[in-house]
Order: sequence, then structure tokens, then C-alpha cells
Amino acid sequence: MRRPPEVAGATAPPTVAGLPVSRGLPPWVALTVVTLAGVASAVQGTVNAELGERAGNATLGAVVNNLGGALLVGLGALALPSARTGLVALRRARLPWWAYLGGLGGAAIVLLSAYIVPLLGVAVFTIAQVAGGSLGGLAVDRAGLAPVGRLALTRARVAGALLGVAAVALAQLGQPVGDLALGLVLLAVAGGLAVALQSALNARVSAAGSAAAGMVVNFATATPVVLLVAALAGALTGPAPTWPDDWYLYTGGLLGVVIVAALLVGVPAVGVLRTGLALVAGQLGGALLLDALLPGGPGLRLPVLAGALLTLLAALLAGRGPGRRGTRAAPPASDHPAVPATTAGSSTPK
Repeated sequence: MRRPPEVAGATAPPTVAGLPVSRGLPPWVALTVVTLAGVASAVQGTVNAELGERAGNATLGAVVNNLGGALLVGLGALALPSARTGLVALRRARLPWWAYLGGLGGAAIVLLSAYIVPLLGVAVFTIAQVAGGSLGGLAVDRAGLAPVGRLALTRARVAGALLGVAAVALAQLGQPVGDLALGLVLLAVAGGLAVALQSALNARVSAAGSAAAGMVVNFATATPVVLLVAALAGALTGPAPTWPDDWYLYTGGLLGVVIVAALLVGVPAVGVLRTGLALVAGQLGGALLLDALLPGGPGLRLPVLAGALLTLLAALLAGRGPGRRGTRAAPPASDHPAVPATTAGSSTPK
């Protein structure tokens, strides 16, 4: 069979670890989708916390969240051909084993928030988490772990990360502060790092297979870990929980699927750092709406509004100037040594 003639001037698309580098959707569309997912994340955090409190164990909210999400994704995998073909493509892609561990980041943050927030307070935990997420976003974007390719460590990106942390600190003015234990603060920072790595690795898996396959891998990795921690904490073996009748308290899994899907849209378009900042902006905006609309809420809080707007500004600022570094075609991922880990739920800053 004759080969088609080569087109003059044509070049192969750039790759990172054998994966095609893609910008995905236009940046403004991706940022909008992720910001709306941040609002969903705020609602998810509220319903998970209330469910855990009313059921008698904080971990039970995370368990229901991940089981519900895993069930929905499993049904989707059976119904959607793209999920099945994507999983088959993953088998052929021969990604390194650590590329499939992104779901651990979601499991880590939902479990850490359940146990650390009562000790540190929501303000310190949120600031530490966002600081970790910003640092992790800068690092994984610079390393090129996500399919967007390498993003240079520019002054605009660093300024955007710092502005994001300052904006969240502003939004937390007036919130109670718990025991400022250094170890707990570092754990919250590690949780933010884990979420940044989760976004990068899930997008990497999706690029090798499909978005549906990436979601399957995320929940398949996260759910067993959440169940194991809940079992070790006695949440599954203690007294029978008192499950509330309010249906909306069981929507955390559905919201989790929406959030993971939005992150898979955001990362290929704008990178991990800007995706994380847009998500936090949406979380703050969602928290503001919940405070204003829920009975007995504190109402409209100007620091939260200012923090949400400034965080969104930080996501825009981090995209100024030439951010993408030139990428070179790389050998298949299976030939690469495993990158050391420098790093399905979400926490809700209020």
C-alpha cells in the first residue's frame, strides 16, 4: 500500500510522555465551567458535613459521597461506549503505575477535612489547603505532568498563586480559629498538594483513554481508600447510624462526578494552577450563596465576596503572558522512570 505524500511543512503534534498536548476548550469557557463546579463543590461540602453529623460519624458523609459517585460512574461505564473504549485504550497506552493514583488526592482531602477542620477551624484549614494547591499547581504545571504540556514558572503565574492565597485569607476573616498545631497545618497543605496532583493525573489518564475512563479510574482508586479509613475509624462497625430522610443529603456523589468532570475539562485548557484557582473562586461564591439563602445563615459577607472576586482575578492573572514552554516529542510513557510523588471529594471554604 502506498503511503500518502507528506504535506510540506507538516509537523507531528507535540507530546508529553507520549501523550498529545492539547489546550482543550477555549480558556474562558474552561474557567467558567470550573467556577460553576466550584459552586457545586460548596454545596457538596455542606451536604456531606450535614449528613455525617446527622448520621453520627463525620466519615460517613465521605463514604456516601464516594459510593454514590462510584455507582454513577459505574453505570455510566456500562452505558457509554466511550468509557469502554477509553478503558481499552488505557490498557494499550501503558502509562506508568503512578499515573492511575489521582483519585487518592480526592480521598485524602475529603478525609483530612473531616478530621482536621474541627481542630484547626475552617479558616486555617482552607488557607493552608489553597496554599498547598497553589504550590502544587505551579509544580505540576512546570513539570508537565498534565497533558497541557509544560507551563513556565512566570512572574504572572507566581503572582496569581500568591494573590489566590491572599484572597482566600481575606475571605476567612472572622472565622473561628482552632488549635494552630504545625503538624495539622502541614497536613492541610499536603491535602492541597494532593488535589493538584489529582487534577494532573486524572487529566493524563483521560488524554490516554477518554474522559469517562478517567472518571472510572478516579473513583475506582478513591473509594476503597475511603472505605478502608472509615472501617479503621469504626464508622462501619460501630452502632448503626441514624440515616436522615432528606434526599438532598445524598447528592454528594452526583456533585462529585460533576466536579471531577469539570476538572478534566479545565486542566487540558488552562493547566492545574488556574483550574484550582477557578475552583476555589466558585467554592467561595457558592459558600456566599449558601450563607445568604439558607435559613439561619450569616447572610451576605463582604470578605467572602471580595475573596471570590480576587481569586477569580488570580486565575486570570496567572494566564497572562507566554506560559507554555516548548515541548518536545517524548518516548512512550512506559520508557520513562516513575516521577517521584511530590504530591473525589472537596472541601468548602466559608
